[in-house]
Amino acid sequence: MKKLSGTMVAIMAVAILIGTFITTTYATAGEKARDGRFIAYDNGTVLDTKTKLIWSAKDNGSVINWADAQSYCENYRGGGYADWRMPTQDELAGLYEKDKTNDSVSGQAIHLTKLISLTSFIVWGSDMNSGRYAGISFRRGRVMLLWLPPSSISDCSVLPVRSGK
Repeated sequence: MKKLSGTMVAIMAVAILIGTFITTTYATAGEKARDGRFIAYDNGTVLDTKTKLIWSAKDNGSVINWADAQSYCENYRGGGYADWRMPTQDELAGLYEKDKTNDSVSGQAIHLTKLISLTSFIVWGSDMNSGRYAGISFRRGRVMLLWLPPSSISDCSVLPVRSGK
């Protein structure tokens, strides 16, 4: 019985040490840059101090359909976090900043902080309406809600988000 008890204590101690190491590693991400309400960290995340949402600093990097975009977000592990998800249309629309110019999409200006890099003009959202899924376009100087068939890949990427603390 004492041997079993000692083994359990040893296992618990190792688990606590591993947990402490992992938490410390990711909790100490260093600040890289600021852009108004946005703060970029060296672990590939961007905090929106207004909404308290944490965004990936870049999208998935290529065109993607809705189902693959959802899977990408669910399996994304940026910054060492495992609780990423696909953003809602309102969360995406909240990234729009009229006075900001970001030319990350083919050298064309979109109104978004430069701390977030997109490879396409349309970003998938999680919302659904009549069998179509939300896409937010940052093209042409405004944010525009689109309802797209889930198989669409025309200029669509995905930008993972997670709730901040």
